[in-house]
Amino acid sequence: MRLDKYLAEAGLGSRKEVKVILKTGKVTVNDQKVKDGKRHVEPGKDSVNYDGQPLVYQEFYYYLLNKPAGVVSATKDNKDKTVVELLKAQDFREDLFPVGRLDKDTEGLLLLTNDGPLSHNLLSPKKHVEKEYFAQIQGQVTQETVREFAAGLTLKSGENVKPGQLFIEKSRESKSDIRLIIHEGKFHQVKRMFEAVGMKVTYLKRIRMGSLKLDKALTLGAYRPLTEEEILKLKE
Repeated sequence: MRLDKYLAEAGLGSRKEVKVILKTGKVTVNDQKVKDGKRHVEPGKDSVNYDGQPLVYQEFYYYLLNKPAGVVSATKDNKDKTVVELLKAQDFREDLFPVGRLDKDTEGLLLLTNDGPLSHNLLSPKKHVEKEYFAQIQGQVTQETVREFAAGLTLKSGENVKPGQLFIEKSRESKSDIRLIIHEGKFHQVKRMFEAVGMKVTYLKRIRMGSLKLDKALTLGAYRPLTEEEILKLKE
């Protein structure tokens, strides 16, 4: 592996920033100063340091974010703040991206990573990965609504969606609290499913994606690295 790639993967900066850093002479490989980014290094074998501090190579990064409303699920946006902008400077990497998307006004679980293969598996329709949401609904959700969701719905656009598991937490005439498990990720899907039965979603939060659950200790806008156990379960 090239040294400049190693340094970038270790979080020292972008490839462009790494070139500048190498010129300072503060990077050493096996205690020897190196300024050439093309120098070959072997992760786990060669000792790479910056300013006397060891740099540990890590190929993939995984962060569990409790997305707040008002932030968009993107890496760049000319108008709104993005989810990657919620990361602290020491955790930000140019190759991080959100796995899937949550609407701007939707809160909850969002995985940020640079692991393309894992993202593909989690989003692939063939994998049928469950997504679980908590929502508040304007109006009264009944057992009839539960049966309609279980049978599969036709959206107002004419598009068919697969059956969803709807659970009623609280049901009042003016407002209902529900949980919904779906296996697809169509645009505005949860909102459109309730529109199809004449109801409106007033609050929406994703609480689970596959085996990964939203950490209740995370406040809105907060995040943490995934544990090794969480990563392994996602890859099963």
